[in-house]
This record gives sequence, structure tokens and C-alpha cells, in this order.
Amino acid sequence: MRRFKTSWLVERPVNMSVTVLKKEKNELRLRIIGESHTALQVLRQRLNAHKSVDYANYFPGHPELDDPEFYIRTTTKSGVEKVLKDIVSGVAKEFTDASL
Repeated sequence: MRRFKTSWLVERPVNMSVTVLKKEKNELRLRIIGESHTALQVLRQRLNAHKSVDYANYFPGHPELDDPEFYIRTTTKSGVEKVLKDIVSGVAKEFTDASL
């Protein structure tokens, strides 16, 4: 369990279930199971701000029938997976380092 720098427990880590729908050198389409706009909006905003990302967006589908799909396209040869891992690591570190 992770804790903020204060002495009380905030929340335990959350694992996201992800299904890869399309994977190419510079494109990735994922289905993120059980997630809402909150996490996906943060991820989309950070990805679109990254210099190597050409386009990133998510498509929520029907709120009661569909899990959201996330699409990422990069401009670099380093590949979309590396960019996604860098962004996710950065967001996770921000929350780990947060203090109240």
C-alpha cells in the first residue's frame, strides 16, 4: 500500500486491465477495462503534450455497454510503447510523491 507523506492511509494502488487491440511501430489501440474519464483524461492530456506524440485520444463508447478505447500515434522511431511507458511512469511518480 502506498502512503502520502502524512501518517494516514490514502488508498491502495489500482491495477488497470488493458487489452491491446492494435499494435504497430507508431500506433497503439487499447481497450482499458473499467476506467472512466478521470484517468483517461489525464493520460490523454499528457500524451498530447509530449513532443513525440502526433495524436492521442480515447473513445468512451456507451457508458453501460462498452469499455473505453484509447488510440495513440507517435512521430518518432522510438515507438509508441516507450512513449506510453514514460508518460505512465511520470504520472505514477507524481502521485507517489504527492503530499498533503
